[in-house]
Amino acid sequence: MDSPFLYNKYVTGQRFIGRKEDCSILGNLLSQGENVVLWEPFGTGKKSIVHQVLTRMKVSAVKFVAGTMTVLDIRTNEAFVRRLGSTAIRMMASTPEAFEEIVAKYLSGTHFVFDRKAFADRDEILSTNWDLDDNDFRAVLKLPYLLASERQERVFMIVDEFQNVDLTEDGEKIFRIMQEVMDEARSLGLGNFSYIFLGSQVNAMADIFVRRHFFYRRVQRLQLSKVDEREIVEHVIKGFLSSGKVADRDLISGACRLLKCNLFYINHFTSISDSLSKGYIMEPVMLEALQTLLAIHTGRFVSIMNDLTTFQVSLLKAILDGYTKFSTAEVIRKYALNSSANVRRLKDALMKKEILTFEGADERPVILDPLFEYWLKNNYFKKK
Repeated sequence: MDSPFLYNKYVTGQRFIGRKEDCSILGNLLSQGENVVLWEPFGTGKKSIVHQVLTRMKVSAVKFVAGTMTVLDIRTNEAFVRRLGSTAIRMMASTPEAFEEIVAKYLSGTHFVFDRKAFADRDEILSTNWDLDDNDFRAVLKLPYLLASERQERVFMIVDEFQNVDLTEDGEKIFRIMQEVMDEARSLGLGNFSYIFLGSQVNAMADIFVRRHFFYRRVQRLQLSKVDEREIVEHVIKGFLSSGKVADRDLISGACRLLKCNLFYINHFTSISDSLSKGYIMEPVMLEALQTLLAIHTGRFVSIMNDLTTFQVSLLKAILDGYTKFSTAEVIRKYALNSSANVRRLKDALMKKEILTFEGADERPVILDPLFEYWLKNNYFKKK
């Protein structure tokens, strides 16, 4: 039987909870042909809200085509544009003959070809017959706009883990050409195609879109609101009831606060709790579920800490002790942080490792992973 608590894939329909206003905003942006970007920590529901909105559009008889690509394993500019071009082509065609026709029509004069042997052997739509240049990149990045212009419905491409473009040999070249293509498409009235950029590395995404100002006024950011704790509690209670089980509301609320309403961790935690009980889910069951959840992730957390310097560990300890200003003489002396200049370097390093971010005008430190924060307090530093 399907579990009521899904954590291994995005959710839509009855399993999707909260964020009604966010769904409305995203739907309006997509209907207006805007490019959208969402960056939030892992497990907060980026893919779920996108697919929930697309599902609602489909139910409302809105005609559209949507495709998805990931940049998770991309490390070169060529690999990125080839995957993007292949994704665009697969969204519009499904046979080798149609793939070959699109490549011949829209990528003529470039170094891209459709090689039937490469397609048969490696499922490769775009092959190259020479080293690629900027014109090749530009042609592929224009391809989804041109393909969408021939259709009556809207076309959306979801690009997951977009921040990894910056891990290629020259990510900024890709960003600049994408901007140029966006501007050209707008000037030509090619408004049927939109990007939906997703990123789970919040500091890396903010660096691209905020600090370096790429895609300024070309992409609209949707910042996800926090799902209300009461909605999560009701969702969990209904999930347990569907399998004939009862759980204490206060215990569930406590779990939500501990996990800071992170939907991935909550669904994983409640799924474990569900599997450990045949009737009433009491505190011992939930404590065992929490320990099981921690055991699953402890190896990853240990690896994170082993990769940190002594100074970086000290700064994390200061944050867990409640400090927010780290350049004061008291904090530097107490945690042996050396100097205010070193504090700045430590903050930058922990942000690059996506362990911390700093929010608001007062730059309040936030540990991005709530389960990691709990593990640090209770298992690593062993705070009372």
